[in-house]
Amino acid sequence: MYIFLFPLAVVILLSLPVIARIKKFTDGKKCRNALILNLCSFFGVMLLAVLLPLGDIVSAESEAVAAAGAAASSTGLGYLAAALAVGLGSIGCGIAVGNAAPAAIGAVAEEPGCFGKAMIFVALGEGVALYGFLIAFLIIQALA
Repeated sequence: MYIFLFPLAVVILLSLPVIARIKKFTDGKKCRNALILNLCSFFGVMLLAVLLPLGDIVSAESEAVAAAGAAASSTGLGYLAAALAVGLGSIGCGIAVGNAAPAAIGAVAEEPGCFGKAMIFVALGEGVALYGFLIAFLIIQALA
């Protein structure tokens, strides 16, 4: 029964910030409450991550099974690292392009001769996502 309740609790705790964001808070009090909700859900998920392996849900019967589990765990962490490299690189790219592109459009509207310079700044922001993809590709190649 616990094997179904813990993932359900994790999904509920992870969906709380999304629900708070959907409400689109406008004042400081709602923003503070959403931040508290985010922190509580984060620490709730971390608490579940610590408590879940300590129950009798997970048990290794022999050293061979434990060694195979450790190898699978390291492979899983490698895939997680690759996903984080792409995901965080893409988020950084979005932030950079989101700030640089409107400024580049405004600069080109005022002075059309600075188009090349403006596009360089936009392309530098997009390079962050490419670097994240490259790192993820190297990590996956090392796992194979």
